[in-house]
Amino acid sequence: MENRRFLRTEALLGKAGMNRLKNAKVMIIGLGAVGGYVLEALARAGVGHLILVDFDVFDESNINRQILALSSTIGRKKTEVAKERVLEINPDCDVKIIETFVNADTLPELLTEPVDYVIDAIDALNPKCCLMEALYNKQIPFISSMGAALKTDASCIAVRRLDKTENCSLARFVRKRLKRRGVDIKKITCVASNEQTDLPETAIFDDEENDANPIVSGGKNGRQRHTMGSLPTITAIFGLMIANEVIKNIATKE
Repeated sequence: MENRRFLRTEALLGKAGMNRLKNAKVMIIGLGAVGGYVLEALARAGVGHLILVDFDVFDESNINRQILALSSTIGRKKTEVAKERVLEINPDCDVKIIETFVNADTLPELLTEPVDYVIDAIDALNPKCCLMEALYNKQIPFISSMGAALKTDASCIAVRRLDKTENCSLARFVRKRLKRRGVDIKKITCVASNEQTDLPETAIFDDEENDANPIVSGGKNGRQRHTMGSLPTITAIFGLMIANEVIKNIATKE
């Protein structure tokens, strides 16, 4: 029987576009609030080869915004849960999981994987900048997520050049660091919100149980971070916009 899973995608993109998606290899780095929705959309679009990178496990506090976080997945590795979900959507997808914390030491080996696209869904500043710099220098196509936390206006979210981002503290710090490292920020594509926020005092708080994985929340590879309020709608839109951009670019690439 003919596989009808991607019938409607092929109807829109054509057989050639669908074949490009089936043959594409995409790496998603970070499988949290944004990366989880990127993964969902790419799997349902029929991307045939996925490399999933994360070092964290699911915590109860992830449930408000992470599509892979459920009562049944608390305490489980994000990479393993993500692979299971992809194969439920598309059993023919080739899925590779890499459990690593992305930093200057792990990047050289990680980026030896030949890929068509990389999605940067990291929310920690230093690993994010190291990754973006390495991808830029290696001329690997990629798209980055800027800060989705603390935002509430969906109409302010768009695909932008990094130099055109406004009202995003993460983007501001990323711009400064990358420019110091010689990266042309006009050539970097990201999804960002330019919403000017008016936040309640409760929006940013300290949470000792913020991350289930101590290497992410603190210790030698990280430091304790403030927890920021976020909506499931906004983080999902970030992820889906990133996925949409990648799907279009792959499907139409000659």
